[in-house]
Amino acid sequence: MQNPSFDAVSLTRSLISIESTDPGTYETEIGGFLFSLLSGLGVPVVKREVLPGRFNLMAKIAGESDEPDLVFICHMDTVPVGEGWTRSPFGAEMDSECIYGRGACDMKSGLACALSAFAWAAKEVRKGRKPKRSLVFIGTVDEEDFMRGAEAAVSDGWVAKDSLVLDTEPTKGHIQAAHKGRTWFEITVTGVTAHAATPWKGADAVAAMAEIISLIRQGIRDCPVHEDLGSSTVTFGRIEGGLRPYVVPECCKVWVDMRLAPPADTGFVEEMVKFSIKEGTLRVPGTQAEYRITGSRPVVEKEDGSLLLRELKEAVKEVTGEAAAVSVFPGYTDTAVIAAALGNGNCMSYGPGNLENAHKPEEFVLCEDIVRCEKVLTRLAAKLLFGKCC
Repeated sequence: MQNPSFDAVSLTRSLISIESTDPGTYETEIGGFLFSLLSGLGVPVVKREVLPGRFNLMAKIAGESDEPDLVFICHMDTVPVGEGWTRSPFGAEMDSECIYGRGACDMKSGLACALSAFAWAAKEVRKGRKPKRSLVFIGTVDEEDFMRGAEAAVSDGWVAKDSLVLDTEPTKGHIQAAHKGRTWFEITVTGVTAHAATPWKGADAVAAMAEIISLIRQGIRDCPVHEDLGSSTVTFGRIEGGLRPYVVPECCKVWVDMRLAPPADTGFVEEMVKFSIKEGTLRVPGTQAEYRITGSRPVVEKEDGSLLLRELKEAVKEVTGEAAAVSVFPGYTDTAVIAAALGNGNCMSYGPGNLENAHKPEEFVLCEDIVRCEKVLTRLAAKLLFGKCC
C-alpha cells in the first residue's frame, strides 16, 4: 500500500539520522529533506520563515468540498542529546523490536507515520480518486521551546477553527484529547551578602527562595483534582544563586513549570506565587523578591462530540480490534496551542511510542507501534477523504 520511500519504519530511521536539536542544529536540514520528499509527491509545498533560518512547512492535497480539512501537524525539532547515551543518538540503530535515537518517539516516528499516510493519499489522488476534503501536512519548528511554529500556523491561516487537527506525539496507544494548562514563572530573590561566619549581617536569598518553593509546592498540592485532567503539578526546573559556600548569597533565581488542571489557571497560581513570595521573604528578613510570567497556555478539555475523536476511535478499533483508550496528554503540544487559540474542539494527539521514553538517553520506539500508527492514520485519511477504508 505504501510507496517504499514512505515506509514509516524506514522513514523513522532516516529522520532520526538528521539532527534537529533545539537548541542546537535546529530544523534547517530536516526541513530541506522533508521539502524535497513532499515536493516529489506532486502536491504544493509552502515554506514559511518563523524564526531566522527556521521554516514551517505545509503541503496540501486539495479536496473537492468545503468540509473541514484533516490536518496532520508534527514538529521537526527535538530536545538536545544530553548525557548518558551508550548508542549513537543519531545512529538510528534498530534491533528486532525497537529503533533508538534522539527523537525516536518524540516525534520522528510520529512524523514518519503522518508522512506515510499523506503520501498514500497523494498516490490515491494521482490514481484518480477524488478527496471530498483536503488533507494538510504541517511540519513545525520550535515546539520544544516556545511553540512559535504552531502559533505561526494559526496566524498564517494554515489551520482553522473547524479543522480536524491531529498531532502524532507519543501516546502509548491512547487517543489523548485534552491537555493541562501550562504556566511558567521566573522568580528572583535578592538579599544582602555577608561572611558566612556572621550570617546575621546579611540576608540569605537562597534561604528565602527555599521558603518560597516550599509554599508553592504546598499550594499546588492543595489544588482540587479534576475528573479528567487529574492533579496540578509543579517542577522547579532550574535554580541558580550564590557565589561561594562561605558567602551569604545575595541573589537566587528559579524557573518554575506548572501543569494546571481546572479550576487552577494562570490567574489562580499567580496569586499563589504572590502569597508565597510575601510569606517567604517575611521568613528571611532583609530579602525581597519579584516574579515574571514567561509562558501561559490555557487548559484544553475534551470535547465528547468531536468528529475527529469519533473517527479516530473507529480507525483504532478497525486496525487493532480493540476500543481505543481516551486520555489526557500530560504535556503541551502544537494541537493544544491551536485548540486554545481558535477554540477548536477537534484537536488531539495519537502517535507511536511512550512519552516516558522521550527526552531521555537511549530514547526508543517500538517498531510495532510505528506500524500500528501508520495503519491507523492511513485508515483515518481514507475514511475522511474518500469515504471508505483504504
